[in-house]
Amino acid sequence: MSRVIVGLSGGVDSSVAALLLKEQGHDVHGLFMSNWDEDDDDAYCTAAADFQDARAVARELGIPLHRVSFAAEYRARVFQHFLREQRAGRTPNPDVLCNREIKFGVALRYAERLGGEFFATGHYARVVHTPQGPELLKAMDRAKDQSYFLHAVHREQLARVLMPVGSMEKQAVRERARSAGLPVFDKPDSTGICFIGERPFRDFLARFLRDEPGPIETPEGERVGTHRGLAFYTLGQREGLQIGGRRGRQEAPWYVAIKDSARNTLVVVQGHDHPLLTSAALTTASMHWLISPPALPFRCTVKVRYRQPDQAATVHAAADGAVRIVFDTPQRAVTPGQYAVLYDGERCMGGAVIETVAARAQDESGTRSSEPAPDRRQARA
Repeated sequence: MSRVIVGLSGGVDSSVAALLLKEQGHDVHGLFMSNWDEDDDDAYCTAAADFQDARAVARELGIPLHRVSFAAEYRARVFQHFLREQRAGRTPNPDVLCNREIKFGVALRYAERLGGEFFATGHYARVVHTPQGPELLKAMDRAKDQSYFLHAVHREQLARVLMPVGSMEKQAVRERARSAGLPVFDKPDSTGICFIGERPFRDFLARFLRDEPGPIETPEGERVGTHRGLAFYTLGQREGLQIGGRRGRQEAPWYVAIKDSARNTLVVVQGHDHPLLTSAALTTASMHWLISPPALPFRCTVKVRYRQPDQAATVHAAADGAVRIVFDTPQRAVTPGQYAVLYDGERCMGGAVIETVAARAQDESGTRSSEPAPDRRQARA
């Protein structure tokens, strides 16, 4: 059987992936990646503990474990882009770039150096090899599906990738780990930014971006507060605005609706479903296709954030390989800097960065220009 290098993170999913591949007779090696500087933040960095868990799993399975750091590549290819987008008033999704550039980029090439024919991970998605090339499918466990985060991986990378747990339910994965005696069977799932982890996001961001205070206003121009810098706020955000009761106004929650970079102004509205928080359409950057590009226009479903239910839409051609997506039902908090990912049933067709959005009140035919809207950070599952 072939040699398979498994990205062994110290979690239950990658551990079971290694277990299943070994049971299939493959020559399995583990590869532990610690790609954030460990001494950068001792309070939140879990790399040391995760490595010990990975060692325990490798010992239980009787497989070699290699350790490597791609911290320099991560900072250059993922984190610097993340900071640039934040400074520009957009909200990027670093997990998408992390998968393309690190896990299925430099790590895949490193696996080749270790003699690996395939590189395997514990992602909840499925790769099916067809005569036309590999296809990326949703996981069997729809609640854990991670195909959204994998849509930007190149097809030639997917051709050498295995995702064994993508065909299993999460509870079955934990039970398989328990019955095999793997010490991480009940370890909690990781969350937060890829390789950085879960930590107070604003405090973390403040280490890299300076405060640039400005006014918080209503759409009518009434000043209701002061923000610390547009980069620290996201579309649809409710917490942390520090807007008290206003004379003559109902005591309803405030939400971030617009980040006006030209005026360094945060525009807020009252009401979860305020029209300024919804969009009828969006335009992307150039599409990254995981299939042969279909003739436009076409119908499909779209996700504009992780865990969002599929949304029916029509996809139209736009300039320079971009597309314009018109939703059947207006969507809340569509976010420039995040990704629109297209699906044909369970098959992921590809996706692209969201560039601009059109408000619900605009003409859905696309004859009016759309205004950029701000964003909301999505947590990683």
